[in-house]
Amino acid sequence: MGSQLAGADLHQEMLRVSQVMQLAERVAVCVGRGEQVLDSFRDIQLLQWESPAGRAYRDAVLLQSAALRRALEALIEAKAAVERHSQETFTAGCTNPGMR
Repeated sequence: MGSQLAGADLHQEMLRVSQVMQLAERVAVCVGRGEQVLDSFRDIQLLQWESPAGRAYRDAVLLQSAALRRALEALIEAKAAVERHSQETFTAGCTNPGMR
């Protein structure tokens, strides 16, 4: 019975590790998508706008770009934290699977 319980605990721990790793991958995908949007904003800002409406649009994109850049910085920090947690979860699961 003890080995069955340890096996079940190990299975649960590995499932948890897998879920945390999947979360880290999803956050990384979000970072990548955010960087693509930021690149698109940069492209828009480089266009030559001759009309007042075009310049106003470019200025609005500049403001959105700055906000997205700040959000991306926070998301990159979150990604690092999730990856760190994933490693810690994996290490803890491997070293003491029956202790949890």
